[in-house]
Amino acid sequence: MSVHDELTSVQRCLDDLARSVGRLEQQLGSGGLDMRRVRADADHLRESVALLRAAASAPAAPRRPDLVTIPDTPYDDSLWIDSDDEGLGARDRHAP
Repeated sequence: MSVHDELTSVQRCLDDLARSVGRLEQQLGSGGLDMRRVRADADHLRESVALLRAAASAPAAPRRPDLVTIPDTPYDDSLWIDSDDEGLGARDRHAP
């Protein structure tokens, strides 16, 4: 099956779930915490499938990560003038 077919199948299952949750709400009432949680979870699933459907329909261009060139030349020593040595503290101060 293609991705589109799978998403359509999942959407049908979610529609069945939404109908079942609606029937449960009619029987049990929608005021309880458990019922609200089930309704919220079903809604989140619906939103997630919608996001998947949108991502699947977008053209998938392979994206290479941007390469960062690191020069072989040493760093400028002025970058480290006010820095502390890790674990040792500043050069002109003593440890407590």
